[in-house]
Amino acid sequence: MPRERRIAHLDMDAFYASVELLRYPHLRGQPVVIGGRSVDAPVQQADGSWHYTRLRDYKGRGVITTATYEARAKGVGSAMGIMKAARLLPDGILLPVDFDSYRHYSRLFKAAVASIAPCIEDRGIDEIYIDLTELEGNSHSIGQRIKDAVRAATGLSCSIGVTPNKLLSKICSDLEKPNGLTVLGLEDIPARIWPLAVRKVNGIGPKAEQKLHSLGIQTIGELAAADALWLQQQFGQHYGLWLWQAAHGIDERPVVTSSDPKSVSRETTFERDLDVRNDRAELTKIFTALCVRVAADLERKAILGRTIGIKLRYADFSTVTRDITLPEATADASTIRRAASECLKRVPLDQRLRLLGVRIGHLQSAVQGENADAESIQPGLPF
Repeated sequence: MPRERRIAHLDMDAFYASVELLRYPHLRGQPVVIGGRSVDAPVQQADGSWHYTRLRDYKGRGVITTATYEARAKGVGSAMGIMKAARLLPDGILLPVDFDSYRHYSRLFKAAVASIAPCIEDRGIDEIYIDLTELEGNSHSIGQRIKDAVRAATGLSCSIGVTPNKLLSKICSDLEKPNGLTVLGLEDIPARIWPLAVRKVNGIGPKAEQKLHSLGIQTIGELAAADALWLQQQFGQHYGLWLWQAAHGIDERPVVTSSDPKSVSRETTFERDLDVRNDRAELTKIFTALCVRVAADLERKAILGRTIGIKLRYADFSTVTRDITLPEATADASTIRRAASECLKRVPLDQRLRLLGVRIGHLQSAVQGENADAESIQPGLPF
């Protein structure tokens, strides 16, 4: 008889902020926001003290990547504009992002988990699913072993939910944050899951939440009590049925231990709107850097791509994309740069630009090779 599934979802606690607190431990307990630029880095004074950028000093249109729990208690959170956060928390400390450091600690925590439970689905830099079904021992003890291993490897805390499926585990990893461990069976759904707001279900976004509220459904329990056919009439056959199943804790998705990326992309939002004519030198530098970074990502993953595309967002927030498919796959930065330049020639450049992105799709495996560096790439039109 097959064992009942035991799936864990592990989510690192305020990951980027927690990594920064390893570097600046004297900031523990203070409201800290991650999302600044290199100019916002702390500066150590002659007397050994540190000078930090405060949110009230920030000028620009950047967004928050994450924040400590002390900052979150003041209403400041990820994806919020930093200028808005400054109005809520003017004395909050702003630190720049350091993705190299975050990736380093991501590799460390995942390796620590794999040493105990190797069946892992990677869901991003700070979260994973883990299949514990075949492991010996009760779920709570295994979960604690994993938490202890992550702490020993990184100095960081994580929160874990362990349930019979991915959907419930994702919900449960958030129930006792930070440093939480929640183990739940299907019999616990009415008491632990149904009182929660519908938005707690991963897959119910703002629009679906708003419509559910308009229909008088606020909690997961109220959603579970709704008629499945009625939900399909309101939301469509596929999504309506999924809503009913999710509310009842039904999720048969396996833990997928490998996946093939469909595309690789890099993009950046400018601190100010850039003009193609007057800011051409700056745009050229940014554009080339994006192409180089895409090429480096391809090389690191040992893959090639054939379809190169660009993404532009104008000052009025309208967005356009263009792409071109090459006869042969590539991971060469110069080739990507030339193809992306051809795409740029096919879009109007009469407005100031807010965002620029470069992507490559139609991927295939490759033997790792060398890419051109930024200095070797000749700028092409239009910038």
